[in-house]
Order: sequence, then structure tokens, then C-alpha cells
Amino acid sequence: MTQLYPRIKEIARIYHSETIAIRRHLHTHPELSGQEAMTAAFVANRLEQMQIPFRSGVGGFGLVAHIRGSLTGDACAALRADMDALPIEEKNDVSYRSQNPGVMHACGHDAHTAALLGAAKILHELRDSFGGTVKLIFQPSEERFPGGAKAMIAEGALMDPAPRCIFGAHVFPELEAGEAGSAAGPYMASTDEVYLTVKGKGGHAATPHQNTDPVVIGAQILLNLQQVVSRLAPPVIPTVLSFGRFIANGRTNIIPHEVKLEGTLRTFDEQWRAEAHRHITRIAQQTAASMDGVCEVFIDKGYPFLVNDPAVTELFNTTAKAYLGDGKVHTLEQRMTAEDFAYFAQHTPSCFYRIGTASRKKGITANLHTPEFNIDEKSLETASGLMAALAIDALAKG
Repeated sequence: MTQLYPRIKEIARIYHSETIAIRRHLHTHPELSGQEAMTAAFVANRLEQMQIPFRSGVGGFGLVAHIRGSLTGDACAALRADMDALPIEEKNDVSYRSQNPGVMHACGHDAHTAALLGAAKILHELRDSFGGTVKLIFQPSEERFPGGAKAMIAEGALMDPAPRCIFGAHVFPELEAGEAGSAAGPYMASTDEVYLTVKGKGGHAATPHQNTDPVVIGAQILLNLQQVVSRLAPPVIPTVLSFGRFIANGRTNIIPHEVKLEGTLRTFDEQWRAEAHRHITRIAQQTAASMDGVCEVFIDKGYPFLVNDPAVTELFNTTAKAYLGDGKVHTLEQRMTAEDFAYFAQHTPSCFYRIGTASRKKGITANLHTPEFNIDEKSLETASGLMAALAIDALAKG
């Protein structure tokens, strides 16, 4: 319904300063996964002010709201935003810096929530111009297994009414503010957490022959596990196995009794994913045994890989190009990052897309999950307006 785009842009512009204020409030008061009580209360208060009906406490601190159009139509389209923050100490010197020590919106979920509230404002004002229902999903706990999406789905977030499609947006510092992008088909990887505990016999570092050194065993396991990607993974299936933590809590002259390794496995194929779990377990345990040690393996199976429905992604491309301009919409590459939006995509035809938030001119380029991450807040006007346009266009598909 391109005839509504000028009005959508006008409302997005009028409420841009309010959307910024919402984002800054959330950025100042971040909450970790499963702890989003104040964030949920803030969102609820905003929905009440707009007189938009909602249900709270869905899958934890989740909220589900509905905006019903006045025209004839019984279709439903959904929009989703996540609300949780990360355990990162912010380094930005801004007036809205996090006031919660060690917690920061370093992945832009404050912007996602603010943009969805902005879209709600637009859709509520335009409800006499469309038919059907827009479902707004404010999701907790995206950053921590098992993920808030799964819990919300289990508690009926995609029911009464069931949406014909669902859109999720994520900030993207690789694109400039005012731009957007996505990709059809498999777009984001599955993610599993790998925990290894290597046990040996500790002792004095000066008498290694009397010990079974778990540090050396752990190092050998780490090296041997490189075979999982380099020699065992099918070359046509993107796969990552990375370890970011190796804890050997001894000293310069103390060999510990055990060490711990923690890593992540990511891929795009469920059969290979299961095989990789077996390979990791086998290699780790056999390597330890060959060196007179023991390795306990725990693999916490996380989110599935995310598949963007081709038809819904085509709708995104058509709307985004008409709303933003053809040159500002990009086809993106697959990413080895993961998202529990994948659970929504397993139930409902979906499109997970990216909103550009960078400004090279302003020096706003820091990556996600870093203490310096920030956004060009002009992107909030783009994000809220595009969300509203996508919902209305999805309902208009008949």
C-alpha cells in the first residue's frame, strides 16, 4: 500500500525524537536475559498510553500486543523485537550511558524495542487505513539459551490470531543508517555451546613425570578438534568450531588437576550438526584417554539455523526498496551468528532483516557485542517506519 508510505514517513518523523528518548531510556537501564522486569514494565506502560491491548508475562517477561485495523480483513502479520542486554561494561561517554555496571545494550536490543514501539505508534494512528491485525511481540532472553522465543511460542505468542508471516529486525553496523538488507533461505547458523572438562593428576610443575598434565591434554584436544571443520565437515556446509575459554587454574609451579574449555559450534545442517557433536565427543575423549587423562563432554544444544522464507523475504525487498529507495536495500551474505528468531521461523513464514545503524562520518562504526557499540539514531526513524510499512503491506496481500 505504497500510497500510505508518505504518511508513514511523516508520522515516523514526527515521533522520531520520542523514539530516540525511548531508546536512550532503555539503553540507560539495561537488563540481562531473564531479568527484564523493568524493561517489560516500561513497554507495558507505553502500550497502555497508546491504548493498545496487550498480554504480559508471556514466556517470562514477554509481551504480545495487537493493533486491529478498522477495514475489512482477518489476516494477521507479526513484528518482533528482543529486549535483553549483555554482560559488558560500556565504554561510551554519552549522556545515556548504562547505569547498570557490567550490563550494556551492546547488541542493539534497546533500538529494536524502541523501533517496535515507534512502529506501534504509526500503526495505531493509521488503523483506519488497513484491515486485519498486527501482532507486536516484545521478546525477552534472546541472548541466553534456551531463548525467549521458544518459551513465548509455547505460551501462545503465535496464536489468537496466528500470523501469516512474521518480521524481525536487527541493527547492523556494516550498513549506513537509512539502509537495510536481508537474504532468502538459510541466513543465520545454528549455535551450540561446547563444554569440556579435562581431568588428570596435578602436582609440582618441576616434577611433570609424576603428573598427568591436563593442561597439555587440553591443548592437544583443542588442536585435534580442528579436524572437525578442516577434515570432517562437508565442504559445502558452512561450519565453525571456536573455543574462547581455556581455564587452567594452576600457577607457574603448579599443574592443576583439571582444566576447562568452552566453545561454540555453528552450522547450517541438522544432520551434520548431530554428527559434529559425536565427532567432538569422540575426539576429545579419545585424545584424553591416549594421554592417560579423562575428558567430560557436555554440548548444550542451542538455537536452530534460521531460514528466511523466500516469499516473505521478497515482500521485504519490494517494500523496503519502495520505502527506502532501491539503492539502499542490499542482499546480504550468510552469517555464522545465531538468533532464536529461528524458532519463530520454524512455525511461521518469516523474514529476519538488518537495519543499517552506522555513520562513518560521525565515527559510529563499532561492532556488535563490543563496549563501544552505538548507533546513529537516525536509523530509528527508518526502522520504525519500515516495520509499519512491512506490516501493512503483508496484510494487504489478501
